[in-house]
Amino acid sequence: MANLDAITKAVGELDEENVLNLLNTFISSNPTEEDAQKVVAACQNGMAVVGDLFEKGEYFVGDLIFAGELLTGAIEMLKPILGSQNENNAGTIILGTVSGDLHDIGKNIFRSMAEAAGFKVVDLGIDQPASEFVNQVKEHHPVIVGMSGVLTLALDAMKNTVDALKEAGLRDSVKIIIGGNPVTKEACEQIGADAFTTNAAEGVKICQGWLN
Repeated sequence: MANLDAITKAVGELDEENVLNLLNTFISSNPTEEDAQKVVAACQNGMAVVGDLFEKGEYFVGDLIFAGELLTGAIEMLKPILGSQNENNAGTIILGTVSGDLHDIGKNIFRSMAEAAGFKVVDLGIDQPASEFVNQVKEHHPVIVGMSGVLTLALDAMKNTVDALKEAGLRDSVKIIIGGNPVTKEACEQIGADAFTTNAAEGVKICQGWLN
């Protein structure tokens, strides 16, 4: 069995070489799917450490990008072991950066972590109008809609998107989570979302909680 604490520590310290060594050792031990799920959780815990250090100002945006790539790579390595159980059985999330905003670091990290948790994520990309969210909800019937934005103007775009989902009669069929620097409890209530987060790991936990 893998040394889960060591994996969490290595991810949290952004020690790519150590992460790869630990994962290769784990993969060569002929692990079970359940073992691999525990390793994914350990990687996610490491990402939570990265998020905390970023909040404290000890890590920077470049570190977040690197951590997201590290996590994505780790999940790719584990996918053959994870098999069908982890293959998008948790439900579908429609995810996108809202209209007028071109930032996607946080969105991409959230996507990697959500996919690792078993969600199927339909990533719309950046600068997505409300109409595109509506169209994709109609097409994919997700359980959750995730909206991301870093600029203050993103809050208006998020509200417009929620309003568009209401007008299309789709709002009550999905849970909505918003994420990014400007989101607050007050903004969440004003926008009409169900939850908000500034931490990708926390966001995935919220989504998992809705399914349970």
